[in-house]
Amino acid sequence: MITNTELEYKGDLYPNQIVDFLQDVDKLYFTSENGVVLQITVLRNSALRFRYATNYTFQPDFSYAISEVGLRGYDKLDVSETDTEYLVETIRMKVLVDKKTMRVQISDPDGQIINEDEIGFHWEENYQYGGNTVKMSKITQSGESFYGMGDKATHSNLKGKRISNWVTDQYAYGKDQDPLYKAIPFYVGLTNGKAYGIFFDNTFKTHFDFAHERRNATSFWADGGEMNYYFIYGPDMKKVVRLYTDLTGKPELPPLWALGYQQSKWSYFPESNVKEIAKKFRDLKIPCDAIYLDIDYMDGFRCFTWDKERFPDPKRMIGELEEDGFKTVVMIDPGIKVDRDYWVYQEAMENDYFCKRGDGPYMSGKVWPGQCHFPDFTNPEVRAWWAELYKEFMAEMGVHAVWNDMNEPAVMEVPSKTAPLDTRHDYEGNSCTHRKAHNVYGMQMVRATYAGVKKHTYPKRPFVITRAAYAGTQRYACTWTGDNVATWEHLWLANVQMQRMCMSGYSFVGSDIGGFAEQPNGELFARWIQLGIFHPFCRVHSSGDHGDQEPWSFDTDVTDIVRKFIELRYQLLPYLYTMFYEYSKGGIAMLKSLVMFDQEDPQTHYRTDEFIFGDQILVCPVQEPNAQGRRMYIPRGKWYNYWNDELFEGGKEKWVAADIDSIPLFVKAGAIIPKYPVQQYIGEKEIDKLILEVYFKDGVENSTVYEDGADGYDYTKGRYSLRNFKLVGKEKQLSIQQYKDGTFITPYGSMEIKLHGLPFQIDGIEIDNEKVDLKDVKRNGNDSIEVDKDFTTLHITGK
Repeated sequence: MITNTELEYKGDLYPNQIVDFLQDVDKLYFTSENGVVLQITVLRNSALRFRYATNYTFQPDFSYAISEVGLRGYDKLDVSETDTEYLVETIRMKVLVDKKTMRVQISDPDGQIINEDEIGFHWEENYQYGGNTVKMSKITQSGESFYGMGDKATHSNLKGKRISNWVTDQYAYGKDQDPLYKAIPFYVGLTNGKAYGIFFDNTFKTHFDFAHERRNATSFWADGGEMNYYFIYGPDMKKVVRLYTDLTGKPELPPLWALGYQQSKWSYFPESNVKEIAKKFRDLKIPCDAIYLDIDYMDGFRCFTWDKERFPDPKRMIGELEEDGFKTVVMIDPGIKVDRDYWVYQEAMENDYFCKRGDGPYMSGKVWPGQCHFPDFTNPEVRAWWAELYKEFMAEMGVHAVWNDMNEPAVMEVPSKTAPLDTRHDYEGNSCTHRKAHNVYGMQMVRATYAGVKKHTYPKRPFVITRAAYAGTQRYACTWTGDNVATWEHLWLANVQMQRMCMSGYSFVGSDIGGFAEQPNGELFARWIQLGIFHPFCRVHSSGDHGDQEPWSFDTDVTDIVRKFIELRYQLLPYLYTMFYEYSKGGIAMLKSLVMFDQEDPQTHYRTDEFIFGDQILVCPVQEPNAQGRRMYIPRGKWYNYWNDELFEGGKEKWVAADIDSIPLFVKAGAIIPKYPVQQYIGEKEIDKLILEVYFKDGVENSTVYEDGADGYDYTKGRYSLRNFKLVGKEKQLSIQQYKDGTFITPYGSMEIKLHGLPFQIDGIEIDNEKVDLKDVKRNGNDSIEVDKDFTTLHITGK
């Protein structure tokens, strides 16, 4: 008997009438007649989780993205019911669940809609792979804007864009090319002056349409897995980002040297070349803290080995570089060469640590060493083994930090650029294919690297860099934006990408300054340095195929400009370190797009160039050749031109002069900016004085300065110094109050307070109620006063 066994194509499927409701403490379950279950978990007053199951069955509840600390705790949870809907209330939100369609509407306590389902949840059966393609569509409100989504080479505002997340090795990518090296499926919506965030925690390939296909709809979907997303309400955008970062995890403080300038190239070899580069930095007095060794330090590109001809005694070399103030950073890739005489390969084979294809053979692909196998980093046992491989490098040879590259994983000479989709992974005991594990592969590699580096550099702090990342990778490593190009367009992209990453919870980020592919001219390199010193991770890196890219590789004028700005970064290190403290402690983004700084000003919603460095410095790079300045938007408030102290009223566009040796740079009125003296490397000098650049304001402004031992973990036991300053300015007086927390004793005994923009002539000074002789006031362009570092109140009066 012959029957028709062809599968029926059902198309999109939808929940129908809700027939059951159950509450289990903070979890609410709504079940439809056709077997869809919506689980709403109340995490915080302003944070909810939405999960949808089909056929009554949820998948195992596991996430690589969510921090173990996470978001927990709320003050109120009330659930009520009408004939047509359920109402869920916290003190910050109201959620309506429609009984007929299971569609959701979220509003603030006053009833103003923040976010609303359009079609809402729906799904389509995947007959090729099994499971479902899961989908969600939301109503796009009038004037709504969208931001975030990690590393996307496109305009800051994603309105009208369609993008996807599939971690991809994208050499020399162009503007609007997608996807790139990272998958961070988190966006911030801004509607009617109020911000919210949605994090779609699904590691399959995901897609987002921000009113691209239909102007009134924003949608996101995944090729498999579960519809599982978190909703975070601000209404302040900074709070949304802070709560998302809290949800996915904050990094610990890096060693201070990791915030210094770093030099890299593919590749510095042999040892004599490395030493020559290091000597040139010191001879030219250009500050630098780290030199990178790319893959050519290895024996035939085998990880955890050294080429003994190029580097006959790496331990000695690393030690000698350290004596000159240079930390050594080495690259490690995931591809392990298929070589029976190679000890790392032997161990992995003996313990069955390599990934396998669907039918059993090892997953194999070509990378730099040739044919390679790839460890399954989603297996905890493999991660523990990988962490121990760093012992010789870190504990015995003295390597200071590790750089994980090619960890998408990148595979050469195949159209997909990565592992076949049938490759199997352990996934913490939840066995799956590469369709699910691909986006977290690099994250789990760097997680293992972080564990190994942390263990074997103890009691120092670890520093790890990664190219590939999924949401939450900020817990383990800093990152950069991959293989960019030495063009003016990529200078613009680097600026936008940094802002976007910081808005996506990942602040320790930088670009290959000057471009990885091709070579910049001197002007482009100088302009890129001027931007790069204001990025949290500051590194020059290039392919080496197109010429040298060290600071002295152009003419002496460019060298002098580069030195000037690298020195500025070293002066601003206490400000930058304070930014990182606030990021690691509170999840506060280190760079802020103007819309994040002032979302109530509609002029900020489409700005891409200007950004806030920390909370009080406004930066706007010059991004065109032959420019002697540029037009820029100065946000609302009062701002001082950093170079000449000219005071501007913000909220308007302005032409700002900036010849090749300058960049538009402004300081917020009322700010107190801490500075160190210029050092050639962190630790070269004992800081004998902290400089405080004080910018007058008619009003009140708070500033902080965080310091500790610059490395190690004593800060976790209270051995830190957190100085809180309150500035109060009036017509003819200025006062600064200081409150200090922590037990760390800073090496300096005094502070030099440099006053900017005083609208009066100083007539009297009191420090902790004691008068100061005005003869002690230095007048070098600006008034400056030297005070004991532990002063409580400084009061200045004028006439």
